[in-house]
Amino acid sequence: MFTGIVEETGEVTELERLGDSARLAIRTSLPIRDSPVGSSVAVSGVCLTVIEHRPYGFVADVMAETLSRTTLGDLVPGDHVNLERAMPAGGRLDGHIVQGHVDGTGTIIDRIPGERWEVLHIGVPVDLARYVAPKGSIAVDGTSLTVVQVTDAAAPADKPSFTVALIPQTLAQTTLGNARVGSPVNLEVDVIAKYVERLTAAHSRREAVA
Repeated sequence: MFTGIVEETGEVTELERLGDSARLAIRTSLPIRDSPVGSSVAVSGVCLTVIEHRPYGFVADVMAETLSRTTLGDLVPGDHVNLERAMPAGGRLDGHIVQGHVDGTGTIIDRIPGERWEVLHIGVPVDLARYVAPKGSIAVDGTSLTVVQVTDAAAPADKPSFTVALIPQTLAQTTLGNARVGSPVNLEVDVIAKYVERLTAAHSRREAVA
């Protein structure tokens, strides 16, 4: 489990395609070597397993499902990614519960600057929009953020969207500080919302049968 509090931005050094999977190598100053092979690291919000230590960082496998659902398949050497090691038992939950299981990708529609902060306007897939609520939590490229506003689709062809505010710390310490309009971002909605929906649907089905 992760918290969405990014520890560092790492640099992609290699993305080797292996048929329907890939092998990703990342340079980082985080003490990954202190964690055993098999430990988890969130890479721009995607939970990956360390399969090899290198002097400068680590290597992880990326499966077909991850390549199809996230932005990792589009990475090239030199790109930067948000990194967070798994939260230890008894650690502080400073952000929110983040599993590293990306639900889909959104697109940055606009950046609205403030004096020391910025608002990101992000388009969200229709099937994920119902899980996004004002003042609720969402992970964007692995960064725990609070939803400011939600705009539902006005027409079938429109896409719903939401906004989040980025404080100076987030702008400086994560890849969102330099993300361009039009760029895709990994989204993980609040897992509690997904379970509530599933449990409610199951209860409704039982009532209908009764």
